[in-house]
Amino acid sequence: MDEVARDPGAIGARVEGYSWYALGVLVLVCLLNFVDRQLLTILAVDIKRDLAIDDGQFGFLYGTAFGVFYALFGIPLGKLADRYARTRLLAIGLALWSGMTALSGLSRSFVQLGAARIGVGVGEATAGPCAYSLLADYFPPRRRATAIAIYSAGVYLGGGVSLYLGTSIASAWNNAFPISERPFGLAGWQAAFLAVGIPGLLLSAWVRSLREPVRGRYEGTPHPNQSGRQALRAFVADLGTIVPPFTLFAAARRGRASLVSNLIALALVAAAATLASLLLGDPLQWIALGTGVYAIISWASSLRLSDPAAYQVIWKSPTIVGLNIGYGLLSAVSYASAAFGPLFAMQYHAISPTAVALVVGGSAAAGGALGVVTGGALGDRVGANGSNSRRILIVIVASALSLVPNLVSLLTGSSTVFLLSVFPMWFLMSAGLGGASGAMVNLVPPSLRATATAAFFLGATILGLALGPYSAGRISTEFASLRVGLGAMLLLLIPAFVALGIAWRSCYRQEQARGA
Repeated sequence: MDEVARDPGAIGARVEGYSWYALGVLVLVCLLNFVDRQLLTILAVDIKRDLAIDDGQFGFLYGTAFGVFYALFGIPLGKLADRYARTRLLAIGLALWSGMTALSGLSRSFVQLGAARIGVGVGEATAGPCAYSLLADYFPPRRRATAIAIYSAGVYLGGGVSLYLGTSIASAWNNAFPISERPFGLAGWQAAFLAVGIPGLLLSAWVRSLREPVRGRYEGTPHPNQSGRQALRAFVADLGTIVPPFTLFAAARRGRASLVSNLIALALVAAAATLASLLLGDPLQWIALGTGVYAIISWASSLRLSDPAAYQVIWKSPTIVGLNIGYGLLSAVSYASAAFGPLFAMQYHAISPTAVALVVGGSAAAGGALGVVTGGALGDRVGANGSNSRRILIVIVASALSLVPNLVSLLTGSSTVFLLSVFPMWFLMSAGLGGASGAMVNLVPPSLRATATAAFFLGATILGLALGPYSAGRISTEFASLRVGLGAMLLLLIPAFVALGIAWRSCYRQEQARGA
């Protein structure tokens, strides 16, 4: 595929039209990504009934089954995106997660739907690293946060669209076919998964047609892509550093000390997962989460020896670590709201599924999309002089302000007040994403952007997606109150602000030291 060329010194030059075109295609990818991910939420009532599952198990399907494998494969796929043609890799991933979304519609049990969600997670693990890395080379530093924020608007647009599509397709199917006459015995929620998954296969061909930009073009340090054979060999090796049980073989090749430390980590994680299963139940949740934690430990240990430079950037920098942890904890709150918000509206305010899709989904989509773009543009404005600490401040301030409408939405008994709180809540929660993402891509060197992006999503996935929805659902089940389950998630804002404060302080000191 032809590569887009540009003088790396022309930082102030006008952004070329093709970059905006490519951004538009990537927004569609992001939108479909979250349509496939969020479709589960508006269909929750029917899925819980047909598969006989509770809120905790639903949280596992929405978060853990998807999130752990999204995070686990995100690292090797992120590293692959640092070596291989990103447009080609993204097209393959899009085809995979779209196919698995369609297969979700054929699920007849909790286990089958969980397996399909795992497949969706593996495929979607290509999206963030590829898209962020591509946008960093399509756009100069002064426009990156804005471009990434526009891309990220697809998160909220996709979430809102999924609610409308889910209710429309499921209702139309159930109204057209009585239970005894349903084609292949498929319920409306199953038809919705099939109808949403298939178009992604067509979009993957469009993504494949995009031109691959020169890696590092604006930094004056271009990095050519490796050949397919070289990249594949490296990818297989990377799988051995993070995917069990291959992690044990990789550790053994590094020497006895590495193998022993890996086995100790495995034993400790297995013991913790076993104890959690005995005390709390839900063994699938703790096995999956334990697998993810062990995989991350294995990857970090391997990275420390194989790529010290990347290890220093991702695991030793207080700025990056604090940003990742803080944003991960904030994500737990937003993912819990995304997973159970529609169900909360139906249970506590007797709002119909159609109204939830149009009003709640529309307000959340509009608020989230506008918020993330505003946060990204504001990040570019305050960080125009190279100050990433100011970008981090945007994350802190916007997230703190979001607490007000969040509490209002949970405590009010008025349906009108609840509906009015949805837009500002999602606007403020999402406004931090543009600042966090923009800071991250500008803090790391071009050759590590995709890998650092995958690590950035680790916090949002393991802390946010794998724990947030499950915890909210489990607390809801224990207290028989979804309000209590969602309210408990707000306590995570305390450690989130501590981590973000550490990131801001470290970044600010570094900027002061170099006179930025």
